[in-house]
Amino acid sequence: MSDGTAGVGTILAVDDEPDILIALEDLFEDSYRVLTTSRPAEALEILRAEPDIAVVLSDQRMPGLTGDALLAEARGFHDAQAILLTGYADITAVIAALNRGGIVGYVTKPWDAGLLRSTVRQAFERHRLGRDLATERALLRGLLDHAQDAISFKDADGRFVRLNARKAALFGCDVAACLGRREDEVLGAPGIPATEADAAAIRAGTVAETLTSDGPTGAEQWSHVTRVPIRDAGGAISHLAVIERDVTEQRSLEARLRQSDKMQALGTLAGGIAHDFNNLLTAILGSLELAAPKVAGEPRVQRLIENARGAAERGASLTKRLLSFSRAHDLQARAVDVNALIVGMSDLFGRSLGGLVTVRTDLEDGQPAVQVDPEQLELAVLNLCINARDAMPEGGTITVATRRLGISGDPEIADGAYLGISVTDVGTGIPEEILRRVCEPFFTTKAVGQGTGLGLAMVFGLAQQSKGRLVIDSAVGRGTRVELALPFAEAGPERVAPVADPAPISGRRARILIVDDDPQVRHVTASFLTGFGHSVTEAADGAAALRDLDRDRFDIVVADLAMPGMSGVELAAAIRDRTPSLPVLILTGHADAMQIPEDLPVLSKPFRSADLADRVGTLLDQADSRPR
Repeated sequence: MSDGTAGVGTILAVDDEPDILIALEDLFEDSYRVLTTSRPAEALEILRAEPDIAVVLSDQRMPGLTGDALLAEARGFHDAQAILLTGYADITAVIAALNRGGIVGYVTKPWDAGLLRSTVRQAFERHRLGRDLATERALLRGLLDHAQDAISFKDADGRFVRLNARKAALFGCDVAACLGRREDEVLGAPGIPATEADAAAIRAGTVAETLTSDGPTGAEQWSHVTRVPIRDAGGAISHLAVIERDVTEQRSLEARLRQSDKMQALGTLAGGIAHDFNNLLTAILGSLELAAPKVAGEPRVQRLIENARGAAERGASLTKRLLSFSRAHDLQARAVDVNALIVGMSDLFGRSLGGLVTVRTDLEDGQPAVQVDPEQLELAVLNLCINARDAMPEGGTITVATRRLGISGDPEIADGAYLGISVTDVGTGIPEEILRRVCEPFFTTKAVGQGTGLGLAMVFGLAQQSKGRLVIDSAVGRGTRVELALPFAEAGPERVAPVADPAPISGRRARILIVDDDPQVRHVTASFLTGFGHSVTEAADGAAALRDLDRDRFDIVVADLAMPGMSGVELAAAIRDRTPSLPVLILTGHADAMQIPEDLPVLSKPFRSADLADRVGTLLDQADSRPR
């Protein structure tokens, strides 16, 4: 394009003399798209129909409407640059039009072609720059008005030159009250860190990103702040753009994910520990049970054995808590009337909590049954009450309550109705830094020997496995409220059948193959069964067991679940392929170590001799009753 314009623009020429219009068209048609009219009224119609017209060249003296009046009217709805073509006699009108801003220049007739081209080119460039500036302003205004972030622009001294309403809202004032002031001048002392960060970013001259927090510990509002220095044409930093994004929810989700990963890792560790610990307890409790009859006439030795047995049984209880936390415990969930369960715990509260505390119940009537393991729920409520007692060393009241909850929008559980089971104390409360960790296994603030750190971890595990949640509300000096939310059951609570007398252990003497890679556990198992008159063969692994089965006939196989080379489940499958009628009993200290078929009987470690004999007798009776 000639005349140095940046593209083919459109100009409008208005003159009541056709010859002048032709001359103007000839002068500019190589550089611009030229529209012409000899009537001012038509010129206004063309301007309304052509929003892209950049320059209007108008004669001053025209019938019906003078040029300055035409251009003044056009200025009300169009942004075209206006130039008057006039004679010297019209100079007064030209000056008035210039003063009113109605035109940007004038050219006298007869015109100098070079001067007229230059004047039009300059007007065209002003129009283009004006359009670009208006676009940038619109974009900036749209960004400021509609962005979810708090955005501001500051001068080189850190004073606001522009900011959006979201940023002003953080200060609790309007936009106008912030302009021309630094953040410390708006907020006072709380704004000093931001002002210092602004100054540091301007000195460094590079983009700076920081993460800031505001609010009390545990309830912080987190912001990700980006500071972008802006340089002028000379390269000096003239302004600073600051973008603040609220990342509180993101930080919360990241913290939950880290906590979930940590809990999963600790749960896996706890499950592995529990498996090995149960093997040890099986050997210890079994050996103590076998040793007790041999010292029946020695009371002092009997007391020592009973002390050891009590310690081992406490270890078994600890292992159950580990498995509950690790989500590896095989919960026996069923429909449970929670109110009835809590009422039935009254004697247990009295025996377990001592005389300094009083347990009060506030149970909401008419609530449906919940789907939960009743034994684990009872243990969870008892653990919470023990924690509440320990939080009130001078005594006080513990309130155990139930209520119906409507939960929605919680990312950890499904929306719906739940039963809330809460335990509330008026004790010392939990500091914020400790509250974050109370559900971690083995974390305890009690003295050595006074707590395992598994009470709340076990309750947390029960909530997770039961598709519920655990919420703890506590403040130092105010007390603590722990609420367990559990889903309602689809059916009503099961009726508890009257306890029948134990079935007599089968009197049949059988040939039993015992398979376990732990020699101590294998010895205890064999000794138990030998004591009941059975004939026992021991194998250290699955391969040895299959060789024994090839050589001899057995009535039942008792096998450990987790063994190197071949698991108990794999051994049972191999036995069923060979002899489908031969029963197999699986012994395990960790039922979720691997998937166990539902039709494969399981006995958990540690077990008593009577439990083992009863299960073996039942399986032998079932095998004998099958048609041959």
